[in-house]
Amino acid sequence: MALLSRRFSWLAALVILGSVCSLSSSQAQDSAGKRRLVSRVVPAYPALARGMALAGTVRVEALVLPDGSVKTVNIKGGHPVLAQAAAVAVSKWRWEPAPRESREPVELKFDPE
Repeated sequence: MALLSRRFSWLAALVILGSVCSLSSSQAQDSAGKRRLVSRVVPAYPALARGMALAGTVRVEALVLPDGSVKTVNIKGGHPVLAQAAAVAVSKWRWEPAPRESREPVELKFDPE
């Protein structure tokens, strides 16, 4: 009987933990990528990248303030030469105003042509 009671306790704990984790991940998703872009600056294709014929996609994440301006840009992936140009451009973008800060994922494609 004690073994059954312990198993039930563990099962209940796992169910509660699972529901808490599920709730927190859905809350995190609610604050990501929901805002409409109002203005965007096209990134300059770096001369060094042109000389190397670099092409590819850069992924960044912009932390956007409630007024729509960009607070910070974090590079998530891509060639470092292209990523820096992408970060500079995205830092000048504006999103629609919102009640709180949000994290906006951005992908930029670079082509030497």
